[in-house]
Amino acid sequence: MILESFNLFWFFGLTVIMLFVIGLYYVLVTYNLIRVLIGLEIIVKAVTLLLVVAGYMTKHVALVQSLVITLIVIEAVLITVAIGVVLGLHGKNDSLDARRIRNLKG
Repeated sequence: MILESFNLFWFFGLTVIMLFVIGLYYVLVTYNLIRVLIGLEIIVKAVTLLLVVAGYMTKHVALVQSLVITLIVIEAVLITVAIGVVLGLHGKNDSLDARRIRNLKG
């Protein structure tokens, strides 16, 4: 049983690391604001998966379920507000390029 849990943890641990690296790559490399938000979503999904795996390993499934549901609700609200801000910037700037935001002074 312990060996099976250990193998499961390593499988999902590698998946979490890959998701986190992909999300971080999206955030750091691209200048498109929508892609940055997608990268942040991928990072949050990696953290959510890590919480679920940690809860399964420690047998605190109910606590982790409540934390994950709270995280999903907060994430949905924040992404909705962020998309609204990005669309507002697009309306003013006619571009989703993050380098052009500096031109909006005044």
